Amino acid sequence: MRILVVEDDADVGRQLVDTLQDADHQVTLHTDGASGLTAALKGDFDVLVVDRMLPKMDGLSLLRELRERDVTTPALILSALGQVDDRVIGLRAGGDDYLPKPYAAAELLARLEVLGRRTVSRSADTMLQVGDLELDRISHGAKRNGQSIVLQPREYKLLEYLMSNEDRLVTRTMLLQHVWNLHFDPQTNVIDVHISRLRAKIDKGFDEPLLHTVRGKGYRLGKLAVEETA
Repeated sequence: MRILVVEDDADVGRQLVDTLQDADHQVTLHTDGASGLTAALKGDFDVLVVDRMLPKMDGLSLLRELRERDVTTPALILSALGQVDDRVIGLRAGGDDYLPKPYAAAELLARLEVLGRRTVSRSADTMLQVGDLELDRISHGAKRNGQSIVLQPREYKLLEYLMSNEDRLVTRTMLLQHVWNLHFDPQTNVIDVHISRLRAKIDKGFDEPLLHTVRGKGYRLGKLAVEETA
C-alpha cells in the first residue's frame, strides 16, 4: 500500500517508516500538519497515518480539512491521548480508526490492512488494463490475452506503477521512489534486472510489445512509445 505518515516525533516517525517498509509498503513521511495536508491533497495514497499533536496544523484539523474537500482516504489516528472521549473526538473529526500510543507493530499493521481493504473495495479502479494486459489490484493477478502471468511482489509493484502511468514517461528516479522506496540512486542494476524480468513475462511470445525503454530517460508502458529501444 501507499501510506502517508504525518508524525513530528523523529524517533516515532523513523520507527513507523521502518515498520511499514519492512511490511513491503510504500511510505511517505511528513513532520508537520501543513505539509502533511498538502501531500494528502496532492498524493495518491491508500491510507493515512496521522498523529494528533502536530506543529503548524494539528492532526484533527488536518483530517477535518481533508473531509471538507471530499478526500476520503482512510485515516488511522495515532495519539498518546487514548481515553474514550479522545477516541470519539478523533473519529468524529474524520478518522476511520484510532490507535493509542504506545502501540504494538503487529496491531498497527493489521489495522492498516483493514483500512487498505476499504480503499480497494471503494475504488472503481480495482482493475488496470493496457491493451490486452490486465492487472487485478485485489488478487495481484495478471493476464495478457487471457493467459495468466505469475508475478513476484516487486514485479507486481513495478507493473502496477507502470500501468497506472500508461503512455507516460516513467524515469528511473520515479521507480526508485515509488517501487523501491529509495530517495537516492544506489548505483546498481536493480531496475534493469526487474524491467528485463517483467518484459520477459508480459511481452515475450506476444505480437506487440508493451514495455518500452526510452533512451536515456526511462520507460513507458503502452501500445505506442517514442524514442524506444529494442
